[in-house]
Amino acid sequence: MKKIFTACLGTETNTFAAIPTGHQLFEETCLYRKASYGKNVPMFGSPLAVWRGRAEAKGWEVVESLCAFAQPAGKTVKKVYEAFRDEILTDLKAALPVDGVLLSMHGAMVAEGYDDCESDLVAHVRKIVGPDVPVGAELDLHCNIGESLLRDATALVLFKEYPHVDVPERADDLFTVIEGAIEGRTKPVMAAFDCRMIGVFHTTREPMRGFVDKLQAMEGKDGVLSLSIGHGFPWADVKEMGTRLIAITDNDKAKAEKLARELGMEFFAMREQTQPPYVTLDAAMARVSSHNLPKPMVLADVSDNAGGGAASDSTFILKELLDRKVKDAALAMIWDPGAVKLAFEVGEGAELDIRLGGKLGPQSGLPVDARAKVLKVEKDVTIEFGGERKSVGSIGDAAALEIEGVTVIVNSRRTQCLSRDCFTKLGVDPSTKKVVVVKSMQHFHAAYAPIASEVVYVAAPGALVPDWSLLPYQKVDKAQWPFVAQPHA
Repeated sequence: MKKIFTACLGTETNTFAAIPTGHQLFEETCLYRKASYGKNVPMFGSPLAVWRGRAEAKGWEVVESLCAFAQPAGKTVKKVYEAFRDEILTDLKAALPVDGVLLSMHGAMVAEGYDDCESDLVAHVRKIVGPDVPVGAELDLHCNIGESLLRDATALVLFKEYPHVDVPERADDLFTVIEGAIEGRTKPVMAAFDCRMIGVFHTTREPMRGFVDKLQAMEGKDGVLSLSIGHGFPWADVKEMGTRLIAITDNDKAKAEKLARELGMEFFAMREQTQPPYVTLDAAMARVSSHNLPKPMVLADVSDNAGGGAASDSTFILKELLDRKVKDAALAMIWDPGAVKLAFEVGEGAELDIRLGGKLGPQSGLPVDARAKVLKVEKDVTIEFGGERKSVGSIGDAAALEIEGVTVIVNSRRTQCLSRDCFTKLGVDPSTKKVVVVKSMQHFHAAYAPIASEVVYVAAPGALVPDWSLLPYQKVDKAQWPFVAQPHA
């Protein structure tokens, strides 16, 4: 009987964000041990469930360790990262000997004193299991991949889709690669090409859609075991930040290197076409003023996305809606536990004077002082993810407030607007509104595109402003596009 060891540890770190990532944030988001989540499998724990199912179907033993993931924020507290890492390593040592290790991680986790947590964890795992045991990791495509991670891991398989609707499928792919290595049927070898560019790449649009489909069609043929695109996470000031093309072949290093380079250059050639059509806040408001279609205009507040480490309490767009007297609008979600508490205190139907949002510093803007009517309050609201209807957990207590014709959802647990549940569970139907604002960068798309007359990506101020020239990088290698027009020359 074979034995595999599995664990999950991760978060996406915005090194420019003010919110520290500590033990409480992991507890609020995802913190389980030895599969104690039961049937309600969390998103980043879903690979563990896939691997358990695949292994047990073969009669293999599975030792599952920690499953810990935190809502993206700033750097992880050093002692918290080290404690979780060491817990996994202790469990691994107790499980020895093992035939394989499978890890669910993010790929952009930064802790105090550790700019590349994934490389650190895998290096320790490799030291424990030795050079011959296959070690595989599934990563978010918004990963920053270091050389040591490529050296110590046998295989890295990344999500292919943005929004991330394919987490279980990629877990299945990784198991297949590691399974072949454990059974001696294949010998995975991996190569990565540094595409030397910084960007955001939506797979819902061409040319990314076609490129992802092309890579997927190449897998499983002619000795190609896996192909992945590392989009990078630009809001991390680490030297590893950037895009990568990863190729895994069956015992053919030269082929892996050739594929990674050729496909990586093809990806690089798309750089101008792939970037989202961001508009300024003023331009977005001008479009709102002229909007008269029956379906809502959906404005994505990309710069205040909790899923990228932002506070989700900025007021820039809300203030513009109020100043311009836009009616029949709805916005989700402003993270303001104090406002939520006050709404519960006065109750549904009551009115109160409230100071809303703008709590976490300059990136959040100024608080909005307004008279608000409490439309609805709900305790411990859970939401699902986009069109996939997969639970992503609680947004905390929440309230729907009406301020001068704008319905604002406020909540107590910082979360991005992943689905229409953020509105509907508070009694608001976003499809009936003229304007809908979602604090999300792209994960909203599956749920909101079907009800939208158009989707507008708004580059308002905030912790995730999509203008790399505004980010005070200290460690990032700037010999990349768009800082350099032709970095491969």
